[in-house]
Amino acid sequence: MYGSNSSHLTVQFLNGVLSQRGPSSLPYSEDLKWYIRQHLVNLVQEYPSLQVKTAVFAHNDGRTANLLQAEGTIPIAYQRVTYNIPVVIWLMESYPRQPPCVFVNPTRDMIIRRGHPLVNPSGVVSVPYLHHWVFPSSNLVELSKNMSDLFSRDPPLYTKQPSAASGHRVHSPTRGSSSSAAAGPSPSPPPPAPSSSSSSSSSSSVWNHQASGGRPGAGGVLNRLMSPYGRMMPPSPASPQRPPPATEDPSEVFKRNATNKLLEMLHSDTVALRKAREAEMDSLFNLQGALRKREGQLDKGLKEMMDEKEALEQLLQVVLMNSDILEGWVKENGNKKKSDIDIDDVFEPADPLSRQILNCASADFSIEDTIYALDKAFQQGVIPFDAYMRNIRALSREQFFQRAMSAKVKAARLQAQVASMACRASPYVV
Repeated sequence: MYGSNSSHLTVQFLNGVLSQRGPSSLPYSEDLKWYIRQHLVNLVQEYPSLQVKTAVFAHNDGRTANLLQAEGTIPIAYQRVTYNIPVVIWLMESYPRQPPCVFVNPTRDMIIRRGHPLVNPSGVVSVPYLHHWVFPSSNLVELSKNMSDLFSRDPPLYTKQPSAASGHRVHSPTRGSSSSAAAGPSPSPPPPAPSSSSSSSSSSSVWNHQASGGRPGAGGVLNRLMSPYGRMMPPSPASPQRPPPATEDPSEVFKRNATNKLLEMLHSDTVALRKAREAEMDSLFNLQGALRKREGQLDKGLKEMMDEKEALEQLLQVVLMNSDILEGWVKENGNKKKSDIDIDDVFEPADPLSRQILNCASADFSIEDTIYALDKAFQQGVIPFDAYMRNIRALSREQFFQRAMSAKVKAARLQAQVASMACRASPYVV
């Protein structure tokens, strides 16, 4: 009942803080807040001793941020006894893509064991699960189970041992011997207090020891080994046996076992359903990425098609304009006979320089054809050698002049075009 109420309060709290907007909002990505909520709700359902809240976290570089944390205890089983390890799990800004930051939180009566392989002296936890954190499969429940399993093998916290001055010893002389105090064996540092309930409310225990001669000693050892939760720790394994618990009602036992079984089945079904939904969400995210990629390709293709359409429309305008010009020329010259059409008037140059270039080019080509005809005639023996050389020399001189004139006219036309472009651009020059 307590776990259900705690889970319900956690859901209400997370719905409130994760839905805030503006300067007071938590620094988590909007598309990942659903993961954060589910991770924390599942953690509280699995470990009701953990409490979810917000607090200010100070980074190493001096920055501060208002982050979510889960603070409380996780159970461990050390030497067949259950103990509670206080921890604080901080959800950093990049969570859940990056692992959380976990600390053990010892109380005044606890100390961190030196040289622990998983916890440094400042309390930072470094278990393998954090180093192999993979989004979205990794979660806080599995992390807590991993820490509980590792800390059960090697607890990171121990209850402080009382000093010699503060320890209470009772001395009593024994018969046939000098005054002495019988002390129990010095125990190794015990882990934090067990979480199992006890009916004893006393803050100390007395163990009597046998003297060497078999006579009961009148002295005893009184040690105060208190846990942070008010639980007493035995100083040695040689503690007296506890009285057997009272017999419980079979119906209550059956009801409790049935309830636990139903809860286990519900938890396994919930885990399976959550994994199935996570797999479905992953597939939907992958499909969304593929659809967005295709959307980009379609947009790019559509833009290219629009550009090509505009180019084709411009080309169509040019073709239509040329078609109108050709149709007009055909209408004008369609009724004329071939003998009435002067071949030199079919094409009209745009300006005098173009006409001069056309004349030079036609003269050059005509001379080239004449030289070719003279070569054929000389090869066939139609004209003598001296006449052939005289005509070739005259035609070559004329062809040279025509080509030189064409080159000069082209240079003049190019200079005129440059001057025209400069005149058109002059009004825009500041």
